[in-house]
Amino acid sequence: SGGEGAFWGAGLGAARGAEGSRTSPEILSSAYSPCKRCQVSAWERPCVWCVSLSRLEDLELAPLGDSDVHVKMLAAPINPADINMIQGTYALLPELPAVGGNEGVGRVLGVGRRVTSVTPGDWVLPADAGLGTWRTEAVFPEETLLRVPRDVPVLCAATLGVNPCTAYRMLADFESLRPGDSVIQNAANSGVGQAVIQIARAAGIRTINVVRDRPDLPKLVERLVSLGADHVITEEMLRKPDMKDIFKSIPKPRLALNCVGGKSATEMLRHLQPRGTMVTYGGMAKQPVTVPVSAFIFKDVKLRGFWMTQWKKDQILCELVRKGQLGTPACTEVPLEDYRAALEASMKPFTSSKQILIL
Repeated sequence: SGGEGAFWGAGLGAARGAEGSRTSPEILSSAYSPCKRCQVSAWERPCVWCVSLSRLEDLELAPLGDSDVHVKMLAAPINPADINMIQGTYALLPELPAVGGNEGVGRVLGVGRRVTSVTPGDWVLPADAGLGTWRTEAVFPEETLLRVPRDVPVLCAATLGVNPCTAYRMLADFESLRPGDSVIQNAANSGVGQAVIQIARAAGIRTINVVRDRPDLPKLVERLVSLGADHVITEEMLRKPDMKDIFKSIPKPRLALNCVGGKSATEMLRHLQPRGTMVTYGGMAKQPVTVPVSAFIFKDVKLRGFWMTQWKKDQILCELVRKGQLGTPACTEVPLEDYRAALEASMKPFTSSKQILIL
């Protein structure tokens, strides 16, 4: 990939536990303990699903298999992809009934006799989407989990597997970005957007951050600037001639990160350098990406899509957390019993605080 420089290329993959680790009989017996999970029994329409077919239920865990891991979930966020999955509109849909949640962190309580990558006491993240993290405990196959260092704060660990990894991959893979280069992104207050700001700052890359106008705009701008944003502008400002003033102090962006689509994406394209790249990883506006013919012919821009389901760069990201260069996104901690309120809050407009279920 073009962007793998000294900053981007360090330390791939998750750490592994000691070979031949085993579980004590006392820990194995806990696999039968009852637990709670938030289960979805049918794909549901927006504004209906959170009060109808999604429910909290008790269940009895199965015994551990030789290659299984018993996990006590600690915290799990509610992401847009989780909502899409419940609504039946996501690209990957588990068989029903299914447990909600694609991201989170848990503590290993016990392992089967053939498990070698983790040991009791380790913290783990899901390796893939669709694992079902909105539950208090679970028995997972070993290959579905990745180990994460325990010195990472629990809320950082719970939100590490999707948004920061997405941000890192997009910054690293599509353009050979160097210190002093700039990136423009919309939905800058999202979880991915906040991670982009922090990771870019750590790499010496400038950011132009586009957000929707809102009543608490000054407060939002202050927060993004505190994370390291160089410029924070509204969608309306993006379309004005005054944008040229920004480029008196920083170069035009080589990379645009689009999570909105529609007019927002079109306007970001206008500010890209010739031969720059726009990466689309979401479509919050539910409108197609429209590209002016002139951008293709005279600027030779490149349009790419990105969907991260399995890739993990958690060791590099954990190091940024340790250095204070990557923090937890703005979040609200919610007990699992109040999951319905959390689901509804996550769908409200102008939401910058991520709902995290404490399990």
